[in-house]
Amino acid sequence: MSTPAGNLPTPPPTQITGQQTEPSTAVPHTPGLPMTTVRPGQTNSLAIISLVAGIGSFFAHVIPGIGGFTIAVVAIVTGYMARNQIKETGEQGMGLATAGMVIGIVHIALIVAVVVGIFVAIFLFGIALFGISATHTSG
Repeated sequence: MSTPAGNLPTPPPTQITGQQTEPSTAVPHTPGLPMTTVRPGQTNSLAIISLVAGIGSFFAHVIPGIGGFTIAVVAIVTGYMARNQIKETGEQGMGLATAGMVIGIVHIALIVAVVVGIFVAIFLFGIALFGISATHTSG
């Protein structure tokens, strides 16, 4: 026995996986990674790491094999990552991330200035030691 065309049950609406409900958090879901929730007022962890690394980079020159330059780079990279995460999640810590980046950049600039200064000092010392001058010619 067949059912007349007007009496057929209505099929459920087609749903695409992941679009049944609104997102539960502001953090976008990456396939394969668990969803994370953000508490209001939570400070981004990478922002804190960036600030601590930026300040610590000035004291890290005594660490053999790592040094202050490497820690300054860590401060810059984590600060950049933190700023991107904060824009996506709405977490706190934008100022901390920016401060960590700025401190890291200033530290690297100081390192470059010191290295250039050392080379200039060696060059000038060589000129003074050997009496070489651009205006001095032997005849």
